[in-house]
Amino acid sequence: MPKEEFVLKGTSACPGCSASLALRYVLKAAGPDTVLIVPACCTSVVQGMYPNTAVNVPVVNVGFATAGASASGMSNALRALGKKTNVVVYAGDGGTLDIGIQALSGALERGTDFLYVCYDNEAYGNTGMQRSGGTPLGAKTTTTPLGKPEVKKDIERIVAAHEPPFMATACAAYPQDLFRKVKKALSIRGPSFIHVLAPCPPGWRYPTEKSVEIGKLAVKSGVWVLYEREYGQLAISSPSRTALKNPIPLEEYLAPQGRFAGIDPKTLDILKQRIAKNLQRLAREESGVC
Repeated sequence: MPKEEFVLKGTSACPGCSASLALRYVLKAAGPDTVLIVPACCTSVVQGMYPNTAVNVPVVNVGFATAGASASGMSNALRALGKKTNVVVYAGDGGTLDIGIQALSGALERGTDFLYVCYDNEAYGNTGMQRSGGTPLGAKTTTTPLGKPEVKKDIERIVAAHEPPFMATACAAYPQDLFRKVKKALSIRGPSFIHVLAPCPPGWRYPTEKSVEIGKLAVKSGVWVLYEREYGQLAISSPSRTALKNPIPLEEYLAPQGRFAGIDPKTLDILKQRIAKNLQRLAREESGVC
């Protein structure tokens, strides 16, 4: 890891915030010649109190629905000037899976030269943890106090349908894996997308010191599969290989989180079936068997 820091002291992040931890690694990989585009999300606040900022690269704060469009304009302007500056969107799940999905789709379809990073804390964290398209089945939020009745939106397959040159999943609990994938994404011209799981202590209702542990449990249980897809070829990342062969019980991931307290057996069984089905699908895709 480079020693240079681009997320400095003085952030307004909650204790244990893995979204800001992930941003630290993303910017270490991207380096100083980077423009960060941030739509409305937790990171809008994490930057610090105006007029100061804790993010040590240029940041453009934009409207909730406009990240993809703003990135297209920024990238085209920089390329017209002959600059190779990295254009990186750092957006939450609400601004990606829901409010910003149209602009993201347009940017991907146009072949914009940029990296879109969705850090997914599985709710609208900046406004009080309301359910989003990224909230998983059974999770309690301020707007689904009995548990969300719908399944999590599969943004990865939606993005894959646009056939970007590179896309990947990552988790803040595996910094080397995230760092490597950002480096690779920025080395490939055209649109790239990285979906990062970002456990959230206040939203997921677990102790602040457990963020890395919760992230690792998500991967080990198969809830979150780490992989990359380069020009359509899928490769499962090494931390997820064990989960493919022998995942830990799902209950070990759910139990520490208050948002899943009292989950009913039927919902738990549906979650287990969906995880198993997804693991099998990804294993088949990697081996070339559709």
